[in-house]
Amino acid sequence: MSGGLGAYLDSIRARDPAPRSRAEILLYPGVWAVFWHRVAHRLFRSRLFFLARVVNHLSRWLTAIDIHPGAKIGRNFFIDHGFVVIGETAEIGDDVTIYQCVTLGGTSPDNGVAGKRHPTIADGVVIGSGAQVLGPITVSPNAKIGANAVVTKDVPEGAVMVGIPAKQTLVEADKWQRDFVPYGTPCSEMFDPATQKLDLMRCEIEAMRKRLDALMAERDALENAERRDRA
Repeated sequence: MSGGLGAYLDSIRARDPAPRSRAEILLYPGVWAVFWHRVAHRLFRSRLFFLARVVNHLSRWLTAIDIHPGAKIGRNFFIDHGFVVIGETAEIGDDVTIYQCVTLGGTSPDNGVAGKRHPTIADGVVIGSGAQVLGPITVSPNAKIGANAVVTKDVPEGAVMVGIPAKQTLVEADKWQRDFVPYGTPCSEMFDPATQKLDLMRCEIEAMRKRLDALMAERDALENAERRDRA
């Protein structure tokens, strides 16, 4: 097995505990969807648009994953399961993971002029199942998009976005940050979709309380320093 393919399959094993071997990963529809897209994208760049669409149509029929031939995709892109739609002007960086039923969708320009309509997904992003990332926005490196979130605005680096519309959770990184977070969201009761709004408010209150404690500690330290100076 070639080094490049082996490294790609190993990158998938690092993100998915299910496969027992590299050969098993070769049966994944996401792997084949990316392979066929590489072919279609090369044809698209050569302006062989009809042939690119033929390859795209075949890939969609075989994998249930629809990647427009014009989309730009980086290294080690992993689609876990399927039923994913990726638009023409989408750009995806390296080491990106997308779960099932995700849409990288576009907006229709009012003036009828084609342009950048789909998202840019930076390196290391994880997008949870059912999420919709819409419009010419940027999801910055290492951000996590939670399951069923609807994202229509730029996402900061390292942020965890949940909800409709998606909002950034205020969770301390050392409590959940790991090399890889499945489905883009920490798996705990804190992120139960049924209580998501309440949980977000609790996170915000907790963050403000900690900030207030820090400011009060700074004030006390300054007052103590002034007392020592006067003494």
